[in-house]
Amino acid sequence: MRWSGAILAGGWSRRFGRDKALYPYRGQPLLAWVWEGMAEASERFVVANRPYPGYRVCPDLQGGGGALSGLHAALVHARYDWVAVAGCDQPFLSVAYWRFMRDQVAPGIQAVVAGSAEGLEPLGALYHRSLEEEAGRCLELGYLGLRALLRRVSCLVVDRGVLEARFGPHLFLNANRPEDLP
Repeated sequence: MRWSGAILAGGWSRRFGRDKALYPYRGQPLLAWVWEGMAEASERFVVANRPYPGYRVCPDLQGGGGALSGLHAALVHARYDWVAVAGCDQPFLSVAYWRFMRDQVAPGIQAVVAGSAEGLEPLGALYHRSLEEEAGRCLELGYLGLRALLRRVSCLVVDRGVLEARFGPHLFLNANRPEDLP
């Protein structure tokens, strides 16, 4: 299956104190770890409104919607039907993780996401390009959360606990400050 890899790096990183994507972590920027995890993608790009030298960067098309704006841009810019979407601060999403998530794709499904009793993990997920119109509609209506979009579409939910047991406990780390990184 050919697929696109999109890394969202459009936030301001206010709590982090500096650009998260470029933060050096274990010898390279966080962005580089996420990029490497998507090495099997047929294409990779960063969704951001500023340049990242050495990376293909695509801008948000409808700003002001946070990660939903980033997802919408990723779906518009992607050349392939399935788009892996990760935050620039998710360095533990490995090649093996994305291979496993791609293996879950089934007919009639529009998203493959991790979930638990606490809810869905909208990043580190696969989205079908057919969601572009619905993502745009959510932005227009002011439904800005990715979870709001996921409630409106056909999702396959993979148990977060199973994924963490298989790929590590920091898989869905959300690093809001440098000290959040293990």
